[in-house]
Amino acid sequence: MAKDIIIGASFVPVSELLSQTVLAMFDTVKAAKEVLIHKENFKVFSTFLERTSSILKELSKQNIEHSEGLVNALKILNREVEVAKHLALDCRKGNRVYLLVNCRRIVKALESSTKDIGRSLGLLSLPSLDVSLRINNQMSNLCKNMLDAEYRAAAAEEEILEKIELGIQEGNANLSHTNDLLLRIAETLGISNDQSELKKEFEEFKRNLDDTNLRKGSEEDLQMEQICQIIALLERANSNTNAEDKVNEYFDRRVSLGRQPLEPLQQFYCPLTREIMMDPVETSSNQTFERSEIEKWFAQGKNLCPLTDIPLDTSFLRPNKALKRSIEEWRDRNTIITIASIKPTLQSSEEEEVLQSLGNLQNLCLERDVHREWVTMEDYIPVLLGLLGSKSREIRKNALAILSILAKDGEENKGRIIEVENALESIVRSLARQSEESKVALQLLLELSRSRAARDLMGNVQGCILLLGTMLSSEDDQVTGDAIELLENLSFIDQNVIQMARSNYFKPLLKLLSSGPEDVKIVMAGTLSEIELTDHNKLSIVKDGALGPLLDLLSHGDSEKRKVGVKALLHLSNLPQNGLEMIRKGAVGPLFELLYSHGLSSPTLREQVAETIMHLAISTTTKEAAEEQVSLLDSEEDIFKLFSLISLTGPDIQRSILKTFHAMCQSSSGLEIRIKLRQLSAVQVLVQLCEADNATVRANAIKLFSRLTEDGDDSTFLEHVSQRCIESLLRIIKSSEDVEEIAAAMGIIANLPKDHPQITGWLLDAEALQIIWTCLSDGNRDASYRRQLVENAVGALCHFTVATNQEWQKKVAEAGIIPVLVQLLSSGTALTKQNAALSLKQLSESSKSLSKPIKKGIFLCCFSAPEPGCPAHLGICTVESSFCLVKAKALEPLVRMLGEADCGACEASLDALLTLIDGERLEQGGKVLDEAKAIAPIVKLLSSESARLQRKSLMALERIFQVNELNLKHGTLAHMALVDIAQKKNSDMKSLAAKVLVRLGVLGKQSSYF
Repeated sequence: MAKDIIIGASFVPVSELLSQTVLAMFDTVKAAKEVLIHKENFKVFSTFLERTSSILKELSKQNIEHSEGLVNALKILNREVEVAKHLALDCRKGNRVYLLVNCRRIVKALESSTKDIGRSLGLLSLPSLDVSLRINNQMSNLCKNMLDAEYRAAAAEEEILEKIELGIQEGNANLSHTNDLLLRIAETLGISNDQSELKKEFEEFKRNLDDTNLRKGSEEDLQMEQICQIIALLERANSNTNAEDKVNEYFDRRVSLGRQPLEPLQQFYCPLTREIMMDPVETSSNQTFERSEIEKWFAQGKNLCPLTDIPLDTSFLRPNKALKRSIEEWRDRNTIITIASIKPTLQSSEEEEVLQSLGNLQNLCLERDVHREWVTMEDYIPVLLGLLGSKSREIRKNALAILSILAKDGEENKGRIIEVENALESIVRSLARQSEESKVALQLLLELSRSRAARDLMGNVQGCILLLGTMLSSEDDQVTGDAIELLENLSFIDQNVIQMARSNYFKPLLKLLSSGPEDVKIVMAGTLSEIELTDHNKLSIVKDGALGPLLDLLSHGDSEKRKVGVKALLHLSNLPQNGLEMIRKGAVGPLFELLYSHGLSSPTLREQVAETIMHLAISTTTKEAAEEQVSLLDSEEDIFKLFSLISLTGPDIQRSILKTFHAMCQSSSGLEIRIKLRQLSAVQVLVQLCEADNATVRANAIKLFSRLTEDGDDSTFLEHVSQRCIESLLRIIKSSEDVEEIAAAMGIIANLPKDHPQITGWLLDAEALQIIWTCLSDGNRDASYRRQLVENAVGALCHFTVATNQEWQKKVAEAGIIPVLVQLLSSGTALTKQNAALSLKQLSESSKSLSKPIKKGIFLCCFSAPEPGCPAHLGICTVESSFCLVKAKALEPLVRMLGEADCGACEASLDALLTLIDGERLEQGGKVLDEAKAIAPIVKLLSSESARLQRKSLMALERIFQVNELNLKHGTLAHMALVDIAQKKNSDMKSLAAKVLVRLGVLGKQSSYF
């Protein structure tokens, strides 16, 4: 496609050619975003292309004349973009190992491509190009940036390449090196370290090399010989080779060699040193010497052959590969025989002989890793562990040293060691012995502890943890450091932490954290951040002074110190007492400084900082914090700054910040926080998050939103509540699995103003009544939040029960909700009862007008008995048609509520009952209240501590006692309470109480109480 564009460019309008170039860039950017390697470099490159594309789009909008120079410039730009596209596609589809091995070449190619595109872009800045100064400046700046661009391989990739080069230079089968290398490659490239997966990846790698070798004119800058060395090096790893086959191959070879070592051939010796050569090379005289010796000969100014005196070409040295292989085969043959012959001598009763054999074995193990592999195959590990029971300190120490060397070769050898019966117990016994032996045992245990299986067993060995504790105070820094690291490895196991706590470990650990070397401080902070601590341990650590050193790491440390410092604080802060102590000690400042830092390279670190701040906020909700008036944030600026991060960060940080504000809204300063958030239009952001893709972020936004609506200050948030918002909330209530989120969403609806017809209309349109009914009747919800959900659902129902709209009330009755409200008068929370009584009161206010008159006629009595009327409304009432309290059997639970300790619930029930004596139905309603035994509880409310309840009950009794029958029956009950009010209360209530006392005949009409 690109070629067609270039060939036909002269005949294509400039605007169309620009569009084609933009499309080509789009394809390249898409490929660059899917590469398997150098993701960061390609990300920067994509940014350059996107900026270039943006400029070209601007140019396409200009009235640009067609010119040959512009067409040629676009042709060049297209060509360079096509080159970059092929590079990106190769890095997207190629074998990952192959790409890694060639990563430096890829970096150079990407850098070259960036500069070439930059130069091409510079060609567009033609003097004849009539474009705005702004676009010209943009092109000029972008061109300069691209020409200055430099890319580098990632640190992990460079490290792997350096390890490969080191392995090639050493030219040996270094098992620990290759095993580590293989795992690092798998980790860096995102490949599973499963043996089959690795083998598959390396087979594909070899096929890629074969294809490359067959293509003529390949531009690969790695020579085939070097690549073959890389393959050989990687295939040496245990993970990539069948272990059983290797063992069988070794023993077949060993049997074929015989028992006696062979003498070296004469040609193995270097003529200059008379020693066996390591790296034989031929000179121009066809004589062979040790490379280092002949190079030294040349460096001394000698250019004649040492053997023939023939003048030599000092620039010519050719490796004698055949001889080198022969020497290596001879060495390997003799070494295998030697290793096999040492084993019986370790059973000798002569200490000197055993020590000499151990020394020879150790030297062989240190010489080459393949020797260690042969030692392992010869099953030396059980023999060496058996020597730990020797009476000789030197024998034990040497055996431990060799075991430590073998343990470094990977997981398999560590497993072989710990599988031997009582192996760890034997090593731990050496830990308690003389210092040199103890030091070597510690090194072996440290190496073994890098295996999870060994860690699990090690902590159970009697005395291990205690012995390590004694080493923390060693004068030898190496011993202290190893002991600390071993403890850190063991502390991942719960039972070990318990042992550490019983051994009073934390004080010496904290001492090292405060005054130890910098690297030890990092290790100690890392230990505190990882171990599974009990709450008691956490309290003790903070009490014993951990916060000061940890905060110093935050404020004055480099990135590594900050990481372990933050992680340790996070680990300790989830205990509220510790969170409060952190606030007291000044942790808030450094933590927020890190959270707001634009230069913070680690996203994980920022997430941990945000989570720690969340823990501190939660600690401010405790009783202790309320008594001390401890708060996390005070100023409006700080609140605004933190809340602003919600729109600028990812889900994990958003979640922590939302939880932080939710906690602060529940603290002693919660009202001030809520007011400030509403003033900052926080609700606008939260409304948007109600539709967030991340369920956790959405749930926490809903919970905070609910908190901000609970104060009744709807003027500061109502403008942000639209029909879409209502629909989102109801959708969450129907579909969410988080009962706490459902309850919070229902709480928002409950807290919306009830005198807002538009909101109620939106709720009805979204079938809110059916949803509320489901919430009230669903008994399968999580019990811990069901009460809150029901409480909020009853509150939300009040939107539809207002007496000003009987159509809405009818929908409530038709939905069968009134009987549920009556049930909730007996079983709900105080607020649930209050809202249920409120809804019943509003419904009852319509009962009088909806009660149907009883039909009367001269013929009706001849055929049937007259239909009984409602005793309160003197008409035909039903729950569905007139919402009658009597027919709903609500009187008994409402009367019981008059005795509630909660004033709100008590007042709501009184209001509901008093609807029966409104207007003209005083006598009938009063008698109904009497029959329901409501009057005595109303009289009792005259003595309530709530002035509102006193006033309401006084006004109710003033009407009730107008009915003579009720006056005579209950009047005396109210005498003392009325006299008390008349004597002590304000003038309004005093006058009203006196008026009732007159009606009861206790006072005369001319009393001084008026």
